[in-house]
Amino acid sequence: MNTNVRDGINFLSKITLSRLINALSVLISYYYSKLVGRPSQWGMPVSISFEPTTSCNLRCPECPSGLRSFTRPKGMLEQDLFKKTIDEISSSLWYLIFYFQGEPYLNPNFLDLVKYASAKRIYTATSTNAHYLSDESARRTVESGLDRLIISIDGTTQETYESYRVGGSLDKVIEGTKRVLSWKKKLGSSTPHVVFQFLVVRPNEHQVGEVKQLARELGVNEVAIKTAQIYEYENGSPLIPEQEQYSRYRANEDGTYSFKGPMDNHCWKMWHSCVVTWDGKIVPCCFDKDAHHQLGDVSGTSFREIWYSRPYQAFRQTLISSRQEVEMCKNCTEGTKVWA
Repeated sequence: MNTNVRDGINFLSKITLSRLINALSVLISYYYSKLVGRPSQWGMPVSISFEPTTSCNLRCPECPSGLRSFTRPKGMLEQDLFKKTIDEISSSLWYLIFYFQGEPYLNPNFLDLVKYASAKRIYTATSTNAHYLSDESARRTVESGLDRLIISIDGTTQETYESYRVGGSLDKVIEGTKRVLSWKKKLGSSTPHVVFQFLVVRPNEHQVGEVKQLARELGVNEVAIKTAQIYEYENGSPLIPEQEQYSRYRANEDGTYSFKGPMDNHCWKMWHSCVVTWDGKIVPCCFDKDAHHQLGDVSGTSFREIWYSRPYQAFRQTLISSRQEVEMCKNCTEGTKVWA
């Protein structure tokens, strides 16, 4: 069976009647809100991201973790806070992403958190730079029940890889990948579905074909091509790819750059998902990296109360009325996906 088909079947196997009813309620309320121009929320989130940590071992140039540039507090997600929230929303939650900022494997309890969520039959995923996939960690990753493992590999040579993944080792990425794939075979497990994620920047854009070949040679299940977010893009950047299909930005005749994405007054993410920072703050989505739009705190309030609160509804109303006023939306990938 095709591995992508198997992964899809695995995802669908997590469905329950309550999750299905909730997902349909969320979908209907989203389209109803667009129609009437006023937010109505009729379900809990279908998907959620939890931040295991803000810490990272690398120094990637367009990442707050890599730049050590956070203005918000830094730390590690605690098990009690995670379990409290998951216990509250697990009956409706379908998809759980263990990632926001930082390297998840730096949290010593990370795989215990995955195991807890997997036991509740939630589809679990994470994104890693793969530098901490020792033999033991690789085995525990497979045993945790993790459904999807996204491995960032932004080059097929060390020189290209470290031009963006500053301080990183391509050999460690490849060896860590091999260990996970080996333990999948040893344990007879079809999970995690292993994805090579290739962030396209100018130094590596010529290696898109090569990373696909490398994935085939190693037995990686999928390759995802991702466009890079550039914070100061208007006057150009040495990271913006020359091939426009791999860029979020369009070169103008005067030498400046414009964002290619649409700015329509709606956002599906605000109805079906959100992000929880390591210390329990609820933020709208993964583009709010410094948590400027905090909508609540699950460390002292129930998730349900925050999700249906006036501040959350007010934020949804802003997106319906004038999304262009929200700064983080100006660099959002809605409508700029790359399929390659």
